[in-house]
Amino acid sequence: MPPPLLPEPVRRLAAWCVVVLLVTGAAVVVVRLCVTFRTAVTPVLLALLGTALLGPLHRRLLAMRVNRSLAAGLTCAALVAVLGGATYIVVAALVDTGDQIIVSLRRAARDLAGPLGAAGTSLEDIAANARNLLGRFGGTAASGVLSGISVVGEVIAMAILALFLVFFFLRDSGRVVGALRSLAPASTGDVVEATARRAFEAVEGFMRGTTLIALIDAVLITAGLLVLRVPGAVGLGALVFVGAYIPYLGAFLSGAVAVLVAFADRGPVIALWALGVVLAVQVVEGNLLQPLVQSRTVQMHPAAILLALTAGASVAGILGMLLAVPLTAAAFGVLGEVRRHYRPAAGSPSS
Repeated sequence: MPPPLLPEPVRRLAAWCVVVLLVTGAAVVVVRLCVTFRTAVTPVLLALLGTALLGPLHRRLLAMRVNRSLAAGLTCAALVAVLGGATYIVVAALVDTGDQIIVSLRRAARDLAGPLGAAGTSLEDIAANARNLLGRFGGTAASGVLSGISVVGEVIAMAILALFLVFFFLRDSGRVVGALRSLAPASTGDVVEATARRAFEAVEGFMRGTTLIALIDAVLITAGLLVLRVPGAVGLGALVFVGAYIPYLGAFLSGAVAVLVAFADRGPVIALWALGVVLAVQVVEGNLLQPLVQSRTVQMHPAAILLALTAGASVAGILGMLLAVPLTAAAFGVLGEVRRHYRPAAGSPSS
């Protein structure tokens, strides 16, 4: 038998390159399809997140011997009530203090423009340029309004569809496992079921943990800003709560807004105190809350989270940033389950 043209290490490297290319190509195709059919894919993903968040409540209702359909309906009603109440609180807080926050941010930008040496670039120049741009492209205002109306209608339609999907996902959750097993080959049914359960548990843990941590962060930072008498403290706390669903980046942006508002209205000393409050809350979150609350979820390295956020933002903007981390947590859960299942047993020849 003639010797191979390439040595063994090179052939292994080539084989791995082929595998990586195939996986990458499949991932690109999936992402392209999701972007193309985003109107249908987005409600499904949002419904999965909502189902993961409301799963414990639905299971508790079932344990109380409530009918499955009634339990799913009550859970969806609770979701609508909570989301409606939270949206009202956030919007009301931002409307009541939004003008004050914007004025404070403008004042802070004006105070920082001089020391930073932004010669010829003042807020007045930016406003004048903005007015020129609006005057130049004013002819497209009507089409922009129509586009905005269509976007709002699309968002409302996707939200309603996601709500109905949450109801069906909760009510028929017991049939999903059977459907997965029927689609998978008989020899891999157990693996498919275990990986699906692990992925859903990862998303469920992430959603519950993130919601609890966001609530605690918002309460603590709002209390600190109220003590410091920073204007718009409630609205800033609402921003902290919403931003907490985007790990690291959301906390950084909302905390920076709070510090700038404190700097503009209360001076550098209070701004330093506000910075101390934000940093203290972040330290408590990173060293106490996350290990305690999310100890049963998939632990991801911060670099992996930042890469996931960057990829999500490049694909779908803010919505992609919101969905990137739970989807990455599900992927990590699947990889961990597959690695655990196919790990060579002790004493086997491959070990």
